[in-house]
Amino acid sequence: MNSTRHSSQPAPAAPPDPDDGLHTVPPGLWLMMLEARAPWEAMALAAVSPWLSRMPSGDGHAVLVFPGLGANDMSTLALRRFLKRHRYTPYGWGQGFNLGPREGVIEGCRARIEALHRKHQGKVSVVGWSLGGIYAREMAKEMPDLVRCVVTLGTPFTGHPKATNAWRFYQLVSGQHPHDEALLAQVRQPPPVPTTSIYSKTDGVVAWQCSINPARHTHTENIEVHASHLGMGMNPMALYALVDRLRQDPQHWQRFDVQGARRWFFRVAHQPEAVTRWY
Repeated sequence: MNSTRHSSQPAPAAPPDPDDGLHTVPPGLWLMMLEARAPWEAMALAAVSPWLSRMPSGDGHAVLVFPGLGANDMSTLALRRFLKRHRYTPYGWGQGFNLGPREGVIEGCRARIEALHRKHQGKVSVVGWSLGGIYAREMAKEMPDLVRCVVTLGTPFTGHPKATNAWRFYQLVSGQHPHDEALLAQVRQPPPVPTTSIYSKTDGVVAWQCSINPARHTHTENIEVHASHLGMGMNPMALYALVDRLRQDPQHWQRFDVQGARRWFFRVAHQPEAVTRWY
């Protein structure tokens, strides 16, 4: 008889996934104070618009933009105007303030994507700022045949919700508790379409580690920019990267190239040998 058959010793615990970010802490007070620079990012966008206008134009496809927690379509107006100037056809999510996945919200997101797909006779790119990026990712998982690509801005899709400085507000307005492990595991899984996370290590709301796609997925990437959380959707470098990603052909998608002058403004974090690497 095998002597280990009736052993009372517990099975060894599985080693922690280095990509789960579950022990990450939220940004500190100094980074939270730096969120006050958001208006300067908006002014910087206006200042460099002539330079950004030289970027190649888009192909006119539809782009659905999801706002962050507690925000509505007014918060993404500058972002959508920027996309329109670059020859995309942007849309707001059309559901008022984003107060979490309340009753009817997810159904409304599905209906919005289906309607845009029918109207434009083609796949829709989905862009989400902060919590809005969770909607973008989940819709792409549910409707991969209708979604062209996903781009998120400062979205905490991995780690624990308490690794953000907004979890109490989220719990208050959504009525949900940030302890559903099954849901958190689902959110961490990337969509099956090209997926980009644009994040900042100086984000004062979301711990940057919560915005990193694991290196093992070849259709995902992470692009680091210098931005605040509240100013991410108006930050010139973030929007430059966004437009560059929307221009990618999903059938021949390649990760963001930081060769040449780009290396002074961007970092990428998708190499298997390191979380973040200079190029």
